[in-house]
Amino acid sequence: MKKQFLLLVLGLFLISCGPTATTTNTSNTKKSYQVNTIAFYNLENLFDAEDDPSKNDEYSPIMEMDEGLRQSVYQKKLKNMASVIKQIGSDVAQNAPAVVGVCEIENKKVLIDLLNEPDLLPYNYQIVHYESPDRRGIDVGLIYQKDLFQVSNSVSHELKVFRSDNPDKKVYTRDQLVVSGFLNGDKMHFIVNHWPSRSGGEARSSYLREAAADLNRKIADSLLAIDPYAKIITMGDFNDGPYNKSIKENFGAKAEKENTKLKEFYNPFENMQKSGIGTIAYRDSWDLFDQMLLSHGFLDKDYSTYKYYKAGVFNPPFLATPRGKYKGYPFRSFSNGGFSGGYSDHFPVFVYLIKEIDTSL
Repeated sequence: MKKQFLLLVLGLFLISCGPTATTTNTSNTKKSYQVNTIAFYNLENLFDAEDDPSKNDEYSPIMEMDEGLRQSVYQKKLKNMASVIKQIGSDVAQNAPAVVGVCEIENKKVLIDLLNEPDLLPYNYQIVHYESPDRRGIDVGLIYQKDLFQVSNSVSHELKVFRSDNPDKKVYTRDQLVVSGFLNGDKMHFIVNHWPSRSGGEARSSYLREAAADLNRKIADSLLAIDPYAKIITMGDFNDGPYNKSIKENFGAKAEKENTKLKEFYNPFENMQKSGIGTIAYRDSWDLFDQMLLSHGFLDKDYSTYKYYKAGVFNPPFLATPRGKYKGYPFRSFSNGGFSGGYSDHFPVFVYLIKEIDTSL
């Protein structure tokens, strides 16, 4: 296993990190930085090839295919997902992500199969997963490199919400997963989300995502009540952009790091969205539903413990549709009732966390 130590030359580091970064060379001591990637990826209908009577897996494109094709398509899908996850953030961290939140998975089995792919097997990933009551039969989950992150606690929170036009009818959607642990000894918490979709229209369904944001904020506040400086990353496919009420008002995310106060959260993806960067495309328009919000504990300049470095959308050319009407859109796995050979209808997102290490020459 490679160690994530990045020895940064002054010029390169200033280009990569911006004016807040410094490096010194005094008393024969150079500063190096330990870098880890935290990522989130919507795996677009990662269902297995087996009929599960307890799940609504008829929603799976794989289950709609001829039975003789299902297993081979499933294997191709797993291979594609594994190849992407391995590469997220690897150019800087020199390793696969330490922690990855995922959504649109059918069950724990698909994660086990995913982690047994040759691209991911060497990293000793482990799984945190709970079954959700979602009507489509999909869950959220978290995978992590056991050699880097040690889980101390996990819990799944049900989103209890009812239809606005029928208050007696419950909406069955994804739970919110909370995983706490230690990244190389540094305590932090991850919340994995997949908020209700825009089915029926953005405006008509907005109350569902606002309820999800309220639950997410309640979870975060419970952690911050114990430790106001707690390091929390809430991540997910929010089915809303950084500009929507659910993110801006209900959760209260801030667009600027400098304006993020104690017990508040910074959204590095808001300014990306304003500049035209997105994770999904629809009708020739980009949006950024996949985001990662960081608590104030990650934002100061004391790099003796892990702090926020930078965020990004992982969108190399091979993840984009190569030709046709949807050229440049995320290269999705399924279209027109078949397997397209692609990956997902969402680009993954990531943040780098860095910690300063002194090494004597």
